[in-house]
Amino acid sequence: MKRSIRYLWCLSFAVIMGCGSDGSNSEEEPSNASGLEIPASGATSPTSYPNMTLVWQDEFSDNSLNLDNWRHETGTGNNGWGNNELQYYTAENTSIVEGNLVIKAERRQVNNSNFTSSRIITENNFDFKYGRVDIRAALPEGQGMWPALWMLGANFRTVGWPACGEIDIMEMVGGAGKENTVHGTVHWDNAGQYANFGRATTKPSGTFHDDFHVYSITWDERFIRWYVDGNQYNEIDITPADLDEFQKNFFFIINLAVGGNWPGSPNSSTVFPQFFIIDYIRVFQEN
Repeated sequence: MKRSIRYLWCLSFAVIMGCGSDGSNSEEEPSNASGLEIPASGATSPTSYPNMTLVWQDEFSDNSLNLDNWRHETGTGNNGWGNNELQYYTAENTSIVEGNLVIKAERRQVNNSNFTSSRIITENNFDFKYGRVDIRAALPEGQGMWPALWMLGANFRTVGWPACGEIDIMEMVGGAGKENTVHGTVHWDNAGQYANFGRATTKPSGTFHDDFHVYSITWDERFIRWYVDGNQYNEIDITPADLDEFQKNFFFIINLAVGGNWPGSPNSSTVFPQFFIIDYIRVFQEN
């Protein structure tokens, strides 16, 4: 989840700018808007790996969000969280349903925002360096939807972005023809200049909304690698000195943005509410 509009000019894979309403006018709710449907199928991942230990997890099996793991970030942030996003983040847009974390994006006016959603982080509760991350999730759909599973350097409050580094485990921008593609990216400070590297992977059929998929990274002192359902699609060598951000601790962020520089705004085709559903998140480290 980007924190600078410069990202749009530097990204190493093509981004698609959406168009439509700027979110300033409340549109009539589409007649086919429906409630939450949790997919009954999809990929899974193991609970153990050879020579690795499960060091942290959230299976979202409690009745409410575990505040020992997470805290909410609320409001509109600075300049729409650095991206001209349109939503107002609230805690009430987060729920636990049938063992799943559910973040709901809806067309609802709060203060000067016409949309609401949620953003949760593990900052000051859990951070780590190196390991394997598996996150099983089902994505929303629709023009203007921007779900993200990502991480920021734990020194973010001290050094700022991009000097803290950013690892995007999964991002998707909604809209026709785009919901079959997810992206994995890193952002960093290269001798005072913003830098990034990313690649995407596309499903041969269907979309990432249809069922659950497992979004993963493996991260060690040499490489970060990205996977969907165990299939690698991206890799970066982090041994160069100018990528030393990625040799430090990071914390998790999960959010569902509405609108922003990358996806563009919702339009008349966008159905609300939309749901970002996360079954589990697991962190493994080498023994």
